Amino acid sequence: MAAIAGLGVLAGMASGTARGQAAASASEPHDVISLWPNGTPGAVGNDPDRDVPTLTMWKARPEIATGSAAVICPGGGYGGLAMDHEGRQVAEWFNSLGVTAFVLKYRLGPRYHHPAMLNDVGRAIRTVRANADKWHIDPHRIAVIGFSAGGHLASTAGTHYNAGKPDSDDPIERVSSRPDRMILVYPVIALATPYSHKGSLRNLLGDHPSQELVESLSNERQVTKDTPPTFLAHTNADTGVPAENSLLFALALRKAGVPVELHLFERGPHGLGLGGGVAAYHVPAEPSFRAWPKLCETWLKNQGFLDRKAGGN
Repeated sequence: MAAIAGLGVLAGMASGTARGQAAASASEPHDVISLWPNGTPGAVGNDPDRDVPTLTMWKARPEIATGSAAVICPGGGYGGLAMDHEGRQVAEWFNSLGVTAFVLKYRLGPRYHHPAMLNDVGRAIRTVRANADKWHIDPHRIAVIGFSAGGHLASTAGTHYNAGKPDSDDPIERVSSRPDRMILVYPVIALATPYSHKGSLRNLLGDHPSQELVESLSNERQVTKDTPPTFLAHTNADTGVPAENSLLFALALRKAGVPVELHLFERGPHGLGLGGGVAAYHVPAEPSFRAWPKLCETWLKNQGFLDRKAGGN
């Protein structure tokens, strides 16, 4: 049961280790970027772990760099962050493909509620896009990837973006927050359905959110023809976040005419990350699920994200 309890277990454990994980990532030889260096809007304190959202940059090696980038949203039920198997390991995988990766440390409940998390991921995408020249990134090839509740945040970024404010004094706020592609791995999506993950919903929206607010963040209902092309991976055996979350989102994308690729694996509990197992959370390896990164690599290649030239749309 511990292996398939999903976000309830992962969130509880992640919340207890989030500070240590954040400190560990900060001590590594990677640039840590404060999203709002002059102060986070809406912050309720100054705790660097809880009140200051950041991006940790993992640069692709120049000899293989494609110019593409990915913003990574680890999961944890909106109450913690699985910064290792859904952050660091994912960044290393992207680097192996020549993609520069940015691991997002976003604000969490119950200290924060929506829209703080959406503001953080939107600001993260804008930050990467606004610094594209400086970081040798194609501003039209910025993907967002999320796992579990981080998948909900990533899907929110792809359905609740805006074009920016051209007259803003802040150059970062002038550019779009729309991701060019989405990669959603066992994501929480359908908050307003029986397949919702209650812990994520509570941490994101509090104890008594309005039905209107819940439906507005049930992201399968927010898909339009302008939603970014999407890759989804889930397992049929996931009892923490049922596969219907991915299936409903894929159906909505199809209905809107948005390119979508969906892989539903028969076996595997919730929270597998890249599929190699997560000892800290007692999640065993699942050989079949380990196929999704290679499948995603092929998808990214077909999308032009692994070309060493400008591409994407």
